[in-house]
Amino acid sequence: MTPPLHLSLAGQAVDVLREQVLTGEIPPGSRVNEVEVAQKLGISRGPLREAIRHLASEGLLQLVPHRGAFVPDTDSDEVKALFELRTALECAAAELAASRRTDVDLVRLHEVCAESRRDYKAGRQFPYRLDLAFHQTLIDAARSPRIAEQVRLVQQRVVLLRSTLADDPGHTHASMDDHDELVKAIEDGDAARASTVMRRHLSRVCAQMLTSLNR
Repeated sequence: MTPPLHLSLAGQAVDVLREQVLTGEIPPGSRVNEVEVAQKLGISRGPLREAIRHLASEGLLQLVPHRGAFVPDTDSDEVKALFELRTALECAAAELAASRRTDVDLVRLHEVCAESRRDYKAGRQFPYRLDLAFHQTLIDAARSPRIAEQVRLVQQRVVLLRSTLADDPGHTHASMDDHDELVKAIEDGDAARASTVMRRHLSRVCAQMLTSLNR
């Protein structure tokens, strides 16, 4: 019996390779060096190629015939398209979270917001893992598996695009403030307010990314 992907060597390779792509260790436009990565992970190229195909299905890698796997680069049109989809999904999720959240969801949302501010005050750049953790916790509170799966794929692409952009302190502070305001709206059960704040938040994030790309 073939083990599930997440328990196999290929599944482990997926996790490591995804981290390398999302953190920019393998930057956009670069080819995945299969020999180097396989040696680094201590696995054969068979499981690695399975992992590469999996990440390609998620849009984090692009397979080019006779050339190999590349981390996709981007342009302004791609950013706009991704945020159109992300806005539609996450505004709906924010509305649902306002009516479906539990006390446990609220505790976790507050914890992620507090951790983000602690990390930033300590001099650490606003990390993608905490941004993803916040949005994932909000999505979990919406109790909609279909939305959750689509949001996860879109968010990964956005994180990939942001991996090469410089930190913007003003933008970071505004994002943390948005997160706090979202939590308050969800805590109050105000679906309309949660959707409005999410739309404003994602619109500003998109604008900041477009500005950074065009510099």
